[in-house]
Amino acid sequence: MAGTKAALRPGVASRRIAEHLREQILAGQLSPGERIVQDEIAEQFGASRLPVREALRILESSGLVTLRSSTGAWVATMEQRDCEIAYKIRERVEPLALVESLAALSDADIDRLEEIQAQIEASDDVEDFLRLDRELHTLTYSGCTVTELNSMVNRYWDMTQHYRRAFTRLAGPDRKWVINAEHRLLIEAIQRRDVETAEHVLIGHIKRTRLELLRHPEVFSSEQH
Repeated sequence: MAGTKAALRPGVASRRIAEHLREQILAGQLSPGERIVQDEIAEQFGASRLPVREALRILESSGLVTLRSSTGAWVATMEQRDCEIAYKIRERVEPLALVESLAALSDADIDRLEEIQAQIEASDDVEDFLRLDRELHTLTYSGCTVTELNSMVNRYWDMTQHYRRAFTRLAGPDRKWVINAEHRLLIEAIQRRDVETAEHVLIGHIKRTRLELLRHPEVFSSEQH
């Protein structure tokens, strides 16, 4: 990406760098506790350190990066208790987003949910699952027009991405049927426009992941610091 320095305005450059780093963090290419070397990022993008610092501030505000005055920037980590609270927030926020969204979902949206779920069931790849699972749930919330609510949903999905990846690996193929069954129940409730059942299924779906993670403290102790 060298040579783009002159072509990019500072605001454009910082947003591009922030999105690049966000994608690396969510993909697991940058792990919790891993240091982000600002000079290396600046060189990669052919940019000065100013847009890199601004990009890191953007990511800090979204909970993905921790800035330390003495040592620089690090991919944010979560202690087990922090993750537990994040999931409890998700258990309350996401069902509300679903309730706000459900009436606005079209038949085409529901058909797409079926297609995504079929793809989930056809793959045993963890990264495929993470991508498709997020696409499925994001689509169920897509009818919600409450900006603040949508922002919270996206923030907590980003913050807990690493731990969903860990949960998926812990669950393994033997537990995949539970996830698929919950997805199917959720889609069926949405098809019926059954708000109460959809909300109940989603709460249980998120809670089960939280409880499973609580049984595996090694997911948190193995992070880099």
